[in-house]
Amino acid sequence: MDIRAICASTPQLSGLVFAAEDFSLDLSLTRTPSLTEFLFARQTIVAAARAYNLDSAIDLVCTDYKDTGPTGPLVRECQGGAGMGFTGKQCIHPSQVEVVQRLFAPSTERVRDAVRLLCAERKAEGLGKGSWALDGKMIDRPVIEAAKAIVAKAELAGMEVQGLWGEFKDVGPE
Repeated sequence: MDIRAICASTPQLSGLVFAAEDFSLDLSLTRTPSLTEFLFARQTIVAAARAYNLDSAIDLVCTDYKDTGPTGPLVRECQGGAGMGFTGKQCIHPSQVEVVQRLFAPSTERVRDAVRLLCAERKAEGLGKGSWALDGKMIDRPVIEAAKAIVAKAELAGMEVQGLWGEFKDVGPE
């Protein structure tokens, strides 16, 4: 129950994993397709991982290992988990690996937007601006740090990022 004690007392800890089936057993829950019975626990895992600067928060396993199609449960669970802040997902079958890797990596569009924003940030910084606008949206430190995290994640996933810096080198703040 005290995730803070777990995180604080284990200096070697590098991440947290949500074991939904164990959690279901312990609380006598019935797993549903919506996964709402796990919402509090999943949010707690992600928040604790961030609060304690852990590298990973791994989401629950998708027990339906056969349906890896674009509208199947694995895709829905990956999209939900990534949107919630999880950095990955447990796999129980090799057929799940490609889908999970693809859906937890940032999209090409997000990477392009992040590099473009960071190019504009370089110019804004040179102008002494702490916050500024790009495409009609306010940009400040949290937005910049999020863009840096997207680029770092893309690089870890082996995505092509280097060429984008040249493509957006002339972008500046509004």
